[in-house]
Amino acid sequence: MNKIIVSVSNDLHTDQRVAKVCDSLYKNGYEIVLIGRELKNSKNIDRKYKTKRFKLLFNKGFLFYFEFNLRLFIYLFFTQKNILLANDLDTLLPNFLISKIQSKKLVFDSHELFSEIPELVHKPKIKNFWICLENWMLPKLKNNYTVCNSISNYYKKKYNVNFTTIKNLPFKKEVKKGTFNFDTKGKKIILYQGAINIGRGLELMIDSMEFLDNHILVIIGYGDIYKDLQQKVSLEKRDKKVVFLGKMAPEKLQLLTPLADIGVSVEEDLGLNYRFALPNKIFDYIQAEVPILVSDLPEMRQVITNYKVGEFISKRKPELVAKQIKNILEKDFSEKLKIAKQELIWEKQEADLLSIFRNIK
Repeated sequence: MNKIIVSVSNDLHTDQRVAKVCDSLYKNGYEIVLIGRELKNSKNIDRKYKTKRFKLLFNKGFLFYFEFNLRLFIYLFFTQKNILLANDLDTLLPNFLISKIQSKKLVFDSHELFSEIPELVHKPKIKNFWICLENWMLPKLKNNYTVCNSISNYYKKKYNVNFTTIKNLPFKKEVKKGTFNFDTKGKKIILYQGAINIGRGLELMIDSMEFLDNHILVIIGYGDIYKDLQQKVSLEKRDKKVVFLGKMAPEKLQLLTPLADIGVSVEEDLGLNYRFALPNKIFDYIQAEVPILVSDLPEMRQVITNYKVGEFISKRKPELVAKQIKNILEKDFSEKLKIAKQELIWEKQEADLLSIFRNIK
């Protein structure tokens, strides 16, 4: 049995993409060890395969990346394995070095254009560091996949290296509804689920609530600007229009997503990483049969064009966004959503994922 060590820099709990990859590989006969890190608020995880989370002294900035990558390198060096699977650029270096030192097969999953994330826009020295690593390692990689065609084409053009597109689609599931822990009677629910970081368009959505009566914006997730957004809502006295539910386990989130009347994914065009974004929440909304409002960016626009399950933003002004939301809520997308949810599922592309590992170079 081939043993795959899968590494990612988060705490594993809410990373649905990595969980789906590991599930697919495990049920097809691979032995899996999933490596991440443990935070103070990390919840227990129960998987069919082995997991390990490093407790670190540092949890942000350069020292975090240095400590995590050093710990990962040592673990990989002394652990038996056949295949290494690195998720994103921030775990690639130790995997790349071990693959060369010990002649092990390496697979790379690029969840995003890491060197182009908005958090690095105003940090040119740090950004150049990641770009240097990318320039050194990526042209030498042979087994790669990523989340959308735009990123795949970018890597092909820049490094002449091939990436298979494995979109971040959900497993097919029946719609099951839970309940919110607050009163929603007579209200339309606008849902955002995902990371609460800069460039996600959440400020725009909060400002849009000024022009929406009998609507509640529900924000599920956590990130760098979570507390800043809470403060903004409090200062602007929109506590009754905006509700924060924090980080949530996928299995609980799946019961709340279908309660929404519309799901939003309105990332800003802050560099190539967001321009090429194809967030998994879009497909989670579709699977829950919830119409969507998304940014007018290439990959997201393509979903709307192909499946007609919502609209993309015409203009990023709060009053106009509010008007567009009202218009969407007056339309019936139910039949288009039912068709799209049968196509946009993990099972439709699982064979492509397995082909990478079965034909590994």
